Amino acid sequence: MDPTRWRLDGQLALVTGGSAGIGLAIARELLGFGAEVTIVGRDAEALERARAELQDDFPDARLHALAADVADEEERREILDWVEDRGIGLNILVNNAGGNLTKPTTDYSEDEWRALFELNLFSAFELCRYAYPLLAQHASSSIVNVGSVSGVTHVRSGAPYGMTKAALQQLTRNLAVEWAEDGIRVNSVAPWYIRTRRTSGKLADPDYLDEVLLRTPLGRIGEPEEVAAAVAFLCLPAASYITGECIAVDGGFLRYGF
Repeated sequence: MDPTRWRLDGQLALVTGGSAGIGLAIARELLGFGAEVTIVGRDAEALERARAELQDDFPDARLHALAADVADEEERREILDWVEDRGIGLNILVNNAGGNLTKPTTDYSEDEWRALFELNLFSAFELCRYAYPLLAQHASSSIVNVGSVSGVTHVRSGAPYGMTKAALQQLTRNLAVEWAEDGIRVNSVAPWYIRTRRTSGKLADPDYLDEVLLRTPLGRIGEPEEVAAAVAFLCLPAASYITGECIAVDGGFLRYGF
């Protein structure tokens, strides 16, 4: 067995939404495989705490933190300008940043639903476009989009959120085909309920938690590290023949049926 197939040494990865939850876990996983990682987040203080935590775990790793809002066009460009200035291209892009506001469809203001599209979908679309020439500098590179099971089925998350995540999966399929000749693989993951700060409120309701667990064959809530493991695998040389796929990290939720 060639051990380098399971390593990311010398590869530069950019992870958005990297200051907490799934994004922080993804950054930690990629560092563990030897990648040089840049995390991006809106909250400069939270981002610095995350960077310090990761640096403590990996004192010899090359780690960077960029405070930026990926929902802002100018700041998106600044992120990729910084990467381009490194002069080594980009090997891995993980579009993880996202958010939600759960309401009945008719209760959203136009500003609210448009903001969800900007953060969850348009930011990923634009970052992929801006990163393309940097990713294409390498014989093999990878994009992983962090979607959701809400892009596949109804999970009470609100229509705009589900729409953005469904579109993110289609973006994954389109780019996988369009950019295959450039050596860029594009995949996605679709988590179900994962134990993060964002889900803690809903899962604190014991009745709601019981409903979630009854529909999850593995009978538990997922952990950020379990999503991160799937993302990291898709970035590894060992996954070099996988593109255009969406891996559900859902404890079997999407296969449950009735």
